[in-house]
Amino acid sequence: MTTSTPPSPATGRRAGRKEWTAFVVLMLPLLLVSMDVSVLYFAVPAISRELHPSATQQLWLFDIYAFALAGLLITMGALGDRFGRRKLLMFGAAAFGAASVAAAYAPSAEMLIAARAVLGIGGATLMPSTMALVRNLFLDEKQRAKAIAIWSSAMAGGVALGSVLSGVMIEHFWWGSVFLINVPAMVLLLVLVPLLVPEFKDPKPGAFDLAGVPLSMAAVLPVIYGLKKTAADNGAGPIPVLAIVAGLAIGAVFVRRQLTRRDAMISPELFHHRGFGPSIALNALATFAMMGSAYFTTQYLQSVLGKGPLEAALWSLAPSVCVGIAGPAAAALVQRGANRAHVIGAGFLTGAIGYGILALAGTDALRTVLIGAAVLASGIVMVMSLVTDMAIGTVPPKRAGSAAALLETGQEFGGAMGMAVLGSVGTAVYRSEVHDSAAGTGSLPTDALDQVRETLGAAIAVAGRLKGQAGTELLDAAREAFTHGMRLACAAGAVVLVATAVLALMTLRGVGPTADEAADDAVSTGAGGTADRAGTAGHGGAMGHHGGAAHTAAPETVPGR
Repeated sequence: MTTSTPPSPATGRRAGRKEWTAFVVLMLPLLLVSMDVSVLYFAVPAISRELHPSATQQLWLFDIYAFALAGLLITMGALGDRFGRRKLLMFGAAAFGAASVAAAYAPSAEMLIAARAVLGIGGATLMPSTMALVRNLFLDEKQRAKAIAIWSSAMAGGVALGSVLSGVMIEHFWWGSVFLINVPAMVLLLVLVPLLVPEFKDPKPGAFDLAGVPLSMAAVLPVIYGLKKTAADNGAGPIPVLAIVAGLAIGAVFVRRQLTRRDAMISPELFHHRGFGPSIALNALATFAMMGSAYFTTQYLQSVLGKGPLEAALWSLAPSVCVGIAGPAAAALVQRGANRAHVIGAGFLTGAIGYGILALAGTDALRTVLIGAAVLASGIVMVMSLVTDMAIGTVPPKRAGSAAALLETGQEFGGAMGMAVLGSVGTAVYRSEVHDSAAGTGSLPTDALDQVRETLGAAIAVAGRLKGQAGTELLDAAREAFTHGMRLACAAGAVVLVATAVLALMTLRGVGPTADEAADDAVSTGAGGTADRAGTAGHGGAMGHHGGAAHTAAPETVPGR
């Protein structure tokens, strides 16, 4: 049996070896879900040869996973709180594993798209469940901060790792192997989770808001679609704008419903601590910065520097070394007495410096881009680890699933917004400059000139069809125009992050744990609660007050087997 120190009102019971082992197991779904965002990058050419998807189907192969994931996060977070986070995690692992096998052996593009949709549904169950379980496993404030810092670093590195692993697998096996790598991990999860992870849920959840499910999806999906469409089309057209407006309007209806119902999917109780709302917003802005830079750096490595996909992916892993250190370092600073708001502000300023370094890049500046990306990612992961801990740690344990779902939904919005806004800035500069350069030569027909203006990849293809000096000049002009657009977009990103640093200092001034949160943790671990989560079932109860509303603070805990 794991020994532990007695709980204190401020920190709660300290986790032992079993909880940390369970945490390692919970990292498996986190890595796989984040990797699945990028795992198709190198598999698409092979899939195209085998399944012959149309252009529209190819887009859905990428987008359906993110859409299913984003649309169901709120629903799955609420389901986990009501019916059990471990139970939902097991269901998600089974669905994710089965869908991975179906995707690996899909006989058609339609079947592969359907399997990717189920993968997204599975991912939507896994993400909030793992974060909420971390909240329940680590009731000591310092241990929880350390665990969430590791969690944030692993999530940030998973996307880069997915693209590299995809390239390696495609070089040695058939395209379906990029999905089969999920299966052993999910089987291991299904075996170990019942042994190591106790069940947690709200002991008095009330009815489930069924009508809120389609409303939440109808609020999230049009906005995500509109932002992604804006990024893909390099500008906001009427359809994306209408989709965003419609999503926001439905979102207003959804929020009103949540404020007026006892069985709300998102309890207003979550926002009674004034640090929770800012945490969601700051986390979204951090993701804005991360994804906005990735939009340019991935293209820069391949299309400007001319590196192959696998080589570019390997170079993109270099900043991950710094990322792995930044999250735990930020948590350690706060634990040693540093002001949380100041460290978060410093993280945003570090990210702004990273953007500033990227803004100095020329057309042959691998070192500058890697250093800038590393500094930017380090600052952003500092922020994400601290605001995640603040958002999850300041809510009652029984609401941790809903809090995690809101946090991750905000990430989806922020990432899509970063690609749409900064991508549009860079594209506008690229189109203007490359058009002037290409049109000035007078050697390109109108249709070829239109292709050159679309993307840098299209310009490279046109340049390859030209002979001699004309092709070289067009290629140089296109790369210079893209790099100039990247520099201006990065400068804009730096300004956004400086403003966000000021916003963080203003909104988080004086924010700290409340007596109610300490009481929640104490009840979760005190006598009659979860004295030994390794195998003792217990129910603890106490009445707390948030804004005058009484609530039962203790989550239900059942045996780990």
